[in-house]
Amino acid sequence: MIIIKNLFIAIFLVGILSSCAQNAALLGPAYTLATSGNVYQAGFTYGTNEIITKTTGKSTFQNFKDALALKKEDTDFEKLVKKNIEGTRKKLNLVNQ
Repeated sequence: MIIIKNLFIAIFLVGILSSCAQNAALLGPAYTLATSGNVYQAGFTYGTNEIITKTTGKSTFQNFKDALALKKEDTDFEKLVKKNIEGTRKKLNLVNQ
């Protein structure tokens, strides 16, 4: 009975959350508004995210991910910085687990 209940809840959540990708852009500004109470900062965050998405066709996260990807024409300094960022991310993920 518990397995069926958990399965039903999982299917229900997947069904509801599968179409929330568009609304996920509102989570950052909503969190900012809820924690700081600063409407201007939340509006600015949402506005800049929308401008970046409309200008580049990619989300802010996709742009950031592309910027960190190693390229052949990267200088030694850029390669070092990207390597250090990835190493720090791995260390932080190990600490959080």
